[in-house]
Amino acid sequence: MTSTHSRADAHPFASGLVVFASVMLIVFGALDFCRGIMGIARDEVFVTTANYVFKFDLTTWGWLHLVFGAFAVVVGIGLMTPSTWARVGGIGLSAVLIIINFLSLPYFPLWSLVAIAVYGVIIWALCVVKSPET
Repeated sequence: MTSTHSRADAHPFASGLVVFASVMLIVFGALDFCRGIMGIARDEVFVTTANYVFKFDLTTWGWLHLVFGAFAVVVGIGLMTPSTWARVGGIGLSAVLIIINFLSLPYFPLWSLVAIAVYGVIIWALCVVKSPET
């Protein structure tokens, strides 16, 4: 017997998690994009640590945040539709952004920790929801 309920009727909590993940990816992606612009244009804004193992030029970090922030916004918009590519992309992109934010901890520590936590919640939200086909 088939059900005539929509996906949102069957799983209101789950669909709410996807909307949450979508909005958070858009917001944090836009903030990472802005952080990237700051790193490229004025890298003096960031605190530098002399003996950090993963020391890179702050302009490089700026480009990483700029590019991946833009991808996060695009994937977040894609999550507004029930598409598998956006969910898989959101999980993978959030994992990459966790690594990027971890590696940039000495340059912007508090924001990096907040971003790591939020991207972790986004991964959780996208993993607990059943696929749109079910």
